Amino acid sequence: MASKNTKKVALITGPAGNLGSAVVELFAAEEVSLILLDRHQDRLRNIYPLFENSKDHLLISSVDLTDASMVKTAVQKAVDHFGRIDILVHTAGGFKMGEKVHETTGKTWDGMMNLNVRTLLNVTNAVVPLMLEQKNGKIITIGARPALAGKARMGSYSAAKTAVLRLTESMSAELKSQGINVNCVLPGTIDTPANREAMPDADSSKWVTPDSLAEVILFLSSEASRDIHGAAIPVYGV
Repeated sequence: MASKNTKKVALITGPAGNLGSAVVELFAAEEVSLILLDRHQDRLRNIYPLFENSKDHLLISSVDLTDASMVKTAVQKAVDHFGRIDILVHTAGGFKMGEKVHETTGKTWDGMMNLNVRTLLNVTNAVVPLMLEQKNGKIITIGARPALAGKARMGSYSAAKTAVLRLTESMSAELKSQGINVNCVLPGTIDTPANREAMPDADSSKWVTPDSLAEVILFLSSEASRDIHGAAIPVYGV
């Protein structure tokens, strides 16, 4: 039975990641009820203290987002608990580079498409029908700067993020008349421990922080973004 929830309800994929965890912390501070879908549930321990006094407003499910049936089951569980989903923030994805296009293996190609595109299709397939019933909703996807132009040794990733952007634009065209906003943020290099390790000589002070990206996402999930549809918003840092 759905709870008598009066808060906005946000579903966030990939909450264990650097960006996802920043989004979770910011949304929790805004007193938004959260549905968190991640295959790495053991990495989410830091989230529980944020809801120490309001555990009814947090629902965590361990889900392989590439598995459509698992996603639908988890979303249905969330709807049974909260009654609705107002916001979808799809931060889950994957990055791999190094191969030239003519050297790209099927494993690399399928991996990038599954992690970035298949997961988006599975989650929106489960969530959008509910938003259509509600006649409102906010969907925020995560692209990347390489979605706008191919980069050397980044063909599969660039193609996958381009697909995310094009799907975002198509969803916006399909859903904006139904009261649903669909937009995409395009991060530049994100200041994460992994990126600092991979690029030790780069000036990380010019990179975009997860917290900064989370603030843009929060804006796109708010009523203030009601007239923004199908946007690809660059968030590149300095």
